[in-house]
Amino acid sequence: MFLNDSVWYHASFFSLCLFCFCFTTTLQRHVSTTMGKDQANIKGCRFRVSLALPVGAVVNCADNTGAKNLYIISVKGYHGRLNRLPAAALGDVVMASVKKGKPELRRKVLNAVIIRQRKSWRRKDGTVIYFEDNAGVIVNPKGEMKGSGIAGPVAKEAADLWPKISSHAPAIV
Repeated sequence: MFLNDSVWYHASFFSLCLFCFCFTTTLQRHVSTTMGKDQANIKGCRFRVSLALPVGAVVNCADNTGAKNLYIISVKGYHGRLNRLPAAALGDVVMASVKKGKPELRRKVLNAVIIRQRKSWRRKDGTVIYFEDNAGVIVNPKGEMKGSGIAGPVAKEAADLWPKISSHAPAIV
């Protein structure tokens, strides 16, 4: 009787170890496939910033392309909820059209990156920060700026995600 109990105990312990090993390797495989290279490069490792600019918002264009206002049409990479308007935050890519500005830029759909927002957000160090206006810059599909300069400061969150924009920034806050 004692012999049978010990055999059963060793067999159950072995099966438990085998189950734990298989479960952890499956879990690691699942994590590595879901956080693959494609998803990791979209937004990088980024702290959540309060969403401030819904679809339909008009923001200032802070570069020297000749555009004055940008009307947000959609937010790229946004997977939403039923009846919820997509909203953008700092560093997000939006599809926008120019409402005021040079005639060759108007009535075209362009990519833009949000660099300033009025809505306050909290940084990891505990500071709460906001800007006096909402602003964005026009970019091409590669992420390079269409203009050659930026008027006003750029948020650190946007500058970390977009090095080409931070190189043109007069000040990073």
